[in-house]
Amino acid sequence: MAFSSRLTSPLRPALAALRRGLSTPLGPQPKLDLGGIFPPLTTPFSPTQEVDYGQLEGNLSHYASIPFRGLVVLGSSGEFPLLAPHERLELVSRVRRALPRDRLLLAGSGCESTRATIELTGSMAEAGADAALVVTPCYYRGAMSSAALVRHYTEVAEASPVPVVLYSVPANTGLELPLEAVLTLAQHPNIIGIKDSGGDITRIGLIVHKTQQEDFQVLSGSAGFLLASYAVGASGGICALANVLGAPLCQLEHLCRQGRWPEARELQQRLIEPNAVVTRRFGIPGLKKAMDLFGYYGGPCRAPLAPLSPAQIEELRGTFSINGWL
Repeated sequence: MAFSSRLTSPLRPALAALRRGLSTPLGPQPKLDLGGIFPPLTTPFSPTQEVDYGQLEGNLSHYASIPFRGLVVLGSSGEFPLLAPHERLELVSRVRRALPRDRLLLAGSGCESTRATIELTGSMAEAGADAALVVTPCYYRGAMSSAALVRHYTEVAEASPVPVVLYSVPANTGLELPLEAVLTLAQHPNIIGIKDSGGDITRIGLIVHKTQQEDFQVLSGSAGFLLASYAVGASGGICALANVLGAPLCQLEHLCRQGRWPEARELQQRLIEPNAVVTRRFGIPGLKKAMDLFGYYGGPCRAPLAPLSPAQIEELRGTFSINGWL
């Protein structure tokens, strides 16, 4: 599907703003409050590896009772590189229709070229996204200097009808968005935050400290260091484990915000190993199998991602059990 034709009209930003109920659609948009927990949704597939929208709706109905701030579609957990363009747009559209208006929808729109990212970001806004989550381009990572990345994100933010959230996930891209680039981009009025999945708490704390005057929000990219992120001033988290243990993660956020650190620490400790087993250890196949164990629909991944072996499933189950979740 070609996206360029969807962005040719000068009315697109106005229409996107009107859909969000803004009184002055062509004026500055208010910053979105990203404070809270967001699950980066998995993409349900049928046994024949077609997107299963019925199972998606079932998962969304389960998540409706959990006090998430919103949902993320087409993050790393959503297998976005394995989806066709029309599938990406349909997923965003369907999630938006099912999501209450008081919950935010963030949609991944990062591509390797600036032009493609701009086009997809505009299309995601039309499909109902409240903000775009833009991963670092990484195929030519050797050429992705701070200057190149600042230029890329600035051009995307200038063209985007919705706010932009930076996304640094070096485990997948082999590229960490440089600190100096983050601090420069935080000054842009349409760049409202970053999801940092690198796990460097010193860096997260420094970004919070250095952007206090910029109304810039830092989101922890993992449940494994969520408490530590809140302790240094993070606003929230986009955590794969929230697909499985959403209510406990929301409870951890609640305890941190109330300053009930001993209780928060005890809960965080019980989440570290389950988080590691569905991220670093087994990845998305492990995350989806854990969802199956907890009554959600995980289902198969899309090839070339392979299912877990029976021994791996037992290891996964044991990790959740030993920490008191099963």
